[in-house]
Amino acid sequence: MVGIVGYGAYLPKYRIKAEVIAQQWGADPAAITRGLQLFEKTVPGQDEDTITISVAAARSALKRARINPKDIGAVYIGSESHPYAVKPSGTILIDALGIGPHVHVASYEFACKAGSEAMYVAYSHVKSGEMKYALGIGADTSQGAPGDALEYSASAGGAAFIMGSERVVAEILFTHSYTSDTPDFWRREGESYPRHGGRFTGDPAYFKHIMGAAQALLEKSKMKPEDFAYAVFHMPNGKFPQEVGKRLGFTKQQLEVGWVVPWMGNTYSGSSPTGLAGILDVAKPNDLIFMVSFGSGAGSDGFVYRVTDEITNVQDRAPKLREMLDTNKIHLNYGEYAKFRRKIKLND
Repeated sequence: MVGIVGYGAYLPKYRIKAEVIAQQWGADPAAITRGLQLFEKTVPGQDEDTITISVAAARSALKRARINPKDIGAVYIGSESHPYAVKPSGTILIDALGIGPHVHVASYEFACKAGSEAMYVAYSHVKSGEMKYALGIGADTSQGAPGDALEYSASAGGAAFIMGSERVVAEILFTHSYTSDTPDFWRREGESYPRHGGRFTGDPAYFKHIMGAAQALLEKSKMKPEDFAYAVFHMPNGKFPQEVGKRLGFTKQQLEVGWVVPWMGNTYSGSSPTGLAGILDVAKPNDLIFMVSFGSGAGSDGFVYRVTDEITNVQDRAPKLREMLDTNKIHLNYGEYAKFRRKIKLND
C-alpha cells in the first residue's frame, strides 16, 4: 500500500472580494460573481510567497504523518510563482523543516498542474522502493494583470502531501496523465503577468484534457462516477469544475466539499491539491476520491484514492482547510490589495 501518509494546506488570511475588483474597473459586480461563480479570493501577505506557503503546508503534513523529517528522501515544489528564477524553492524549505541534507530537491513547473506533477513524482519514488518517504507540494501566489479577467480569480495558497507506505491515510490506487501542446495560457521570462487565449482556454484546453485524463482513469480503474464519495477537479473559476463534473457524470454532492474556489480563488498549482486536502479533512475510511488537475500548455494528472482507517487518527492533528477558509479573514480594499501584490510599478 502506497499513498498519502500526511497532508496539510495553508491559505493566507487576507482576502479581497470580487465586487471590490469589479467596482475598481467599472464592471458589474453581480455579473462577475454570477458569471465566474467567485465571491472572494485569498491574497498573500507582504511577507508571504510560494516558499512560506509551502513551509506552512508541509509543517501540517509532518504533524499528520508523525515521522522524522530526516526520513524524507525527496522534496518537490510545483509552482508557477517560484520566488527565484534561478534558485530552487525547496532548499529553503528543507532547512526550515529539518529535512536533509541527504535529500533530492527540485522545483517543478507546468502551469496549474505543477502541484499534481510534484505529487506524482513523489508517489512514484516511494512506489519504486527508491525511498521511504517523499514530499510533493503545490503552491502559488498567482498573478493576474490589473483589469484582466484573471485578476478576479488569481489567488494564493497551497497543499503538501507526504507519500509513504506505512500508516497510509489515502492509498493511491490508479493514476493517469493526458498531455498535448495546447498553448492556451503562458508567461514569458521577465513578464510580470501571464496572457491567455480567452475562450480558447475552455473546450480545447481545460475540458479536453480533464475529460481525456478522467475517462482514461475510469476505464483503467474499471470504476464509475457513482463509485466515488468525492471528486475534485482543477478550479480556475467556479463554473468549470462544476461543468466538467457534470459532463463526466459526477453529482454536485460529490463535488461540494472540494469545490472551495468561490471563497478562495484559483491557487493555480495549489488548486485541486488544496481541494483534496479539504476532502481528506472530512473523509471516512473506505471512501473513494477522484481527482484530476489541469495545467495550461496543456495537461492533466488524474488520481484515484482510497481512504483508510488511519484517516481518523490524523484529521485533527493540524489546521483544517475550512477553518482557514472561513475564519480570521481580513478583507482589503483595492488600494491595499495593489500594494500587497506590488501592482504599482515605477519606471526608473
